[in-house]
Order: sequence, then C-alpha cells, then structure tokens
Amino acid sequence: MSAPKKSKRSGLGRGLDALLPKASSQDIRRLAVTQLQVSPYQPRKTIDLTALAELTQSIASKGVLQPLLVRPLSLDIEDSQDITASPELEQYEIVAGERRFRAAVQAGLDSVPVVVRELSDQETLEVAIIENLQRENLSPLEEAQAFKQLLDFGMNQEAVATSVGKSRSAIANSLRLLKLQPSAQDALTKKEISAGHARAILALPDFYQHWALEQITSQGLSVRQAEALKLPGQPSQDNKQMSPTSERPYARLEEDLTRHLGTRVAIKGEDKGKVEVHFHTVDELERLLELLGYQA
Repeated sequence: MSAPKKSKRSGLGRGLDALLPKASSQDIRRLAVTQLQVSPYQPRKTIDLTALAELTQSIASKGVLQPLLVRPLSLDIEDSQDITASPELEQYEIVAGERRFRAAVQAGLDSVPVVVRELSDQETLEVAIIENLQRENLSPLEEAQAFKQLLDFGMNQEAVATSVGKSRSAIANSLRLLKLQPSAQDALTKKEISAGHARAILALPDFYQHWALEQITSQGLSVRQAEALKLPGQPSQDNKQMSPTSERPYARLEEDLTRHLGTRVAIKGEDKGKVEVHFHTVDELERLLELLGYQA
C-alpha cells in the first residue's frame, strides 16, 4: 500500500501565519469608516474599478463578510485641540482589506468589521504584500517595488524570500524589473508588455532597450519572439552562414546565454578558451549561481 501523498503547503500561508495568529470571533469589532485610514505601505497602487464596482454591489447587498485587518495609530490629543477627545476618535490604519473598505464607503456603510493587531511598519508591509500575492492583486512592477521596500527595512533577499514564500532567485528576478527604463516600466504597468517581455528587454544592452520595446509593442511580439530579436545591424542566421570566417564562432551562443541568464556573457577562444559571465552586485552573482545550479 503506497503512502498517502502529502498536500503541498503554500509558502505564503506559512509566512502569514507567522505574522498573524488566527483571529477568533471575540477579536472582531466594528469601527466607523471615519476611523480608518489607507496605509502608505499598501503595495498595490492601482485598483480595478470594474471589480471594485462589483464588490460594492455585493457589500451593499450582503455587507462586509470578512473583517479588515487594522493597526492602531497613535493620536496626539494635545495636537488635536479637542479636549473632549474620546476612544471613538482613535484612528486605525488598514493593513489588509483596502478594497473592502473602499467598497463599503461607496456602498454607504457607516461601519465595518475589523480585527485589530499591533504591527510594526515592516510587519504591516509584509502582511500587505502576502495578502496581495495570495489574491494575485499585484502587477509585476508593484511586486518588485514592494520587495524593494522590504529591502529598505534592512532585510536581505533571502529574508524577503522566506517572508513571502518565494525562492530567492524569484525575488532577484522580480527586483531586476526596477532596472527597466521608464518607458518600459510604463508599458509593463499598462500591461502592454509582460514580465517575460521585460526580462527579454533587460537582457539587451541599455542602448537598445527602448528600440526593443518599440519592436515588441508595434509588432505584438510574443516573449519567445522578443528573446530572438536581432539588434540593428546584426546579421540574420542566413547571412551568418555567408559571413567571413573571421566572425566570432560563438556569437549566437553568447546571445542565447545572455538572454537565458539575463546578463552579458562573453565566450573567448575557439577549440579552447573561457566563458565570462558578468555581474554587477553580490545579489546578482547569487542569482546567477542559483540559476547555474550551484549550492554553497
């Protein structure tokens, strides 16, 4: 009799459980919508208005079924110039559930159910990232920017990967999107190109990246076609067969490896020689070693 298969546990769930103990019904309370503020650590920068309208209609009909996660914000009563300040004036920051909050306001609700947790700024960002990743709410660029925020808190890529349940190489590849030129970042945000297209662009020399973006968007190229783009002045495969013998013998292989690894690769020599793989940071070196299957 074969052993039962183990269910695959989500890395995201593991990260979220570590940050947030499960809430019981006794933890749920109601707060006025006027006591709630949107978090500056919300990684999602854009909201699908059509989906928000559908959620608003649902909440208007059935109410908010899942409580928001919030954290208390300190209120300086002296600065408030209100000597009658009371607990009703306490303000809370939304950690998870901003869409539910916005929909509740649009639906005309005066209060919403919440669970209050004491969280640091870093924990607030981690929870917001994990919740959005679980719901697939983040664009590739928003995801990269969120990971960069965690790095700014002093975490390294390994710690970020553990926190959000992804591999370190996935974090490194995501962060590389922040190196895109502004025009390519804008195209990625508008979904004119995918993250795969973006990585193909990043594999090219800086000077050709805007040209590559124009080729991809104007011709509607697939990711595979984008990876196979010939740079201006570069001979086609047919012309290469007629090129002089002085041409570098491994030019095509260099090109393929550069796109595969996402960094410049140079092959020197013919029957014997060396392969040079370029990197610019320690994190990029670690990413390349992981891609090559090396484990320290």
